[in-house]
Amino acid sequence: MRAHISLLNTIPAFALLAAGCAFAQETTGETLAISGTDGSTITGTVLEQFGAPWAMTFLPDARSVVTEKTGEIWLLNIDGSKAGAITNAPSVTAQGQGGLGDFILGPDFAENGTVYISYVERDPEDDDMSGAVVEKAMLTTTETGGELSNREIIWSQYPKVTGNGHYSHRLAVSPDGYLFVTSGDRQKFTPAQDMEQNLGKVLRLNLDGTPAEGNPFYGEGGVTDEIWSLGHRNLLGIDFDSAGNLWTQEMGPRHGDELNIIIKGENYGYPEVSDGDHYSGEEIPDHDTRPEFKAPVKSWVPAISPGGLEVYESDLFSDWTGDILIGGLSSKALIRVDVTGSGADWVGTEPARYEWDRRIREVEEGPDGAVYVLEDTRNGAPGGRLIKLTPAD
Repeated sequence: MRAHISLLNTIPAFALLAAGCAFAQETTGETLAISGTDGSTITGTVLEQFGAPWAMTFLPDARSVVTEKTGEIWLLNIDGSKAGAITNAPSVTAQGQGGLGDFILGPDFAENGTVYISYVERDPEDDDMSGAVVEKAMLTTTETGGELSNREIIWSQYPKVTGNGHYSHRLAVSPDGYLFVTSGDRQKFTPAQDMEQNLGKVLRLNLDGTPAEGNPFYGEGGVTDEIWSLGHRNLLGIDFDSAGNLWTQEMGPRHGDELNIIIKGENYGYPEVSDGDHYSGEEIPDHDTRPEFKAPVKSWVPAISPGGLEVYESDLFSDWTGDILIGGLSSKALIRVDVTGSGADWVGTEPARYEWDRRIREVEEGPDGAVYVLEDTRNGAPGGRLIKLTPAD
């Protein structure tokens, strides 16, 4: 899980819990029989409905939080139903791929309620310019909602640019207590290789948002001090596995979506290499033509349009333990990737994908071992549901 705190044994003193709650409550929603390409079947249970869901995280008491791109933040009960709104959320203008983004817990959430939130900020002097920011805040919950306080912006994409795409702004806290941020290339291509911009990069920060000492380019000054890896396009999923390895996925241009193991100081090559091509039809050299760039563990042609990413660590799905789960947008599927290897050398294979004709934006492992997915909505298309996935009986 991206928060990397115990979900079973730590309960914030400030959270009010309903007495006698258990993880597995009965739900009355629609159930789906979902077929896998490997011939297996899993069960999906509809728990709740949202307008434009984007991210989900579980609290130590097994309740959860869901963000919507349009700016809403919801506290959910253990059964997945809405308990109420979380107030004093950032004010956002949802345009294109931008709006309210990720929401994760700080490593000491149980003691101090610290959370991290990403969203898109418009330049106050030029509304055509924008960039992602990360806020640090304190979350206080009740039985019927919650409130954010002590909000402070601690990191910003630099520079702000035109357009409404490729913000990425996914967040994760490492097992050793650093904040990692994915920062997309903003559809500008060349910033991914420009060391004086933090676009097209994975960043490693202290929990107060300052650059972390020990970063590969630390000491060079400016945003260069933040950089952990470079040469990325649009990273919409990030997670650490139980061994502390960092995994991301990113959307390729026209095809060439990638799953990557993120290694300190490595250059992943975009826009110089990709297993896809530009939307204009212009070809991009494949990864195998430029061995100086780090190649993906797995790439997809045709595209899957990856949404959220989760390393599955439980054993409720016994065949999935250690696998990487990716939400597919254009592919309308949950995609399971088996990874084998160590260090910087890994190989990924796709044993199965699970399809029910909905775009999948977010994937989270619950404290009960079930997999929770948020469906994406786009241009009025159906979706926006929270689905709980369990093995078929």
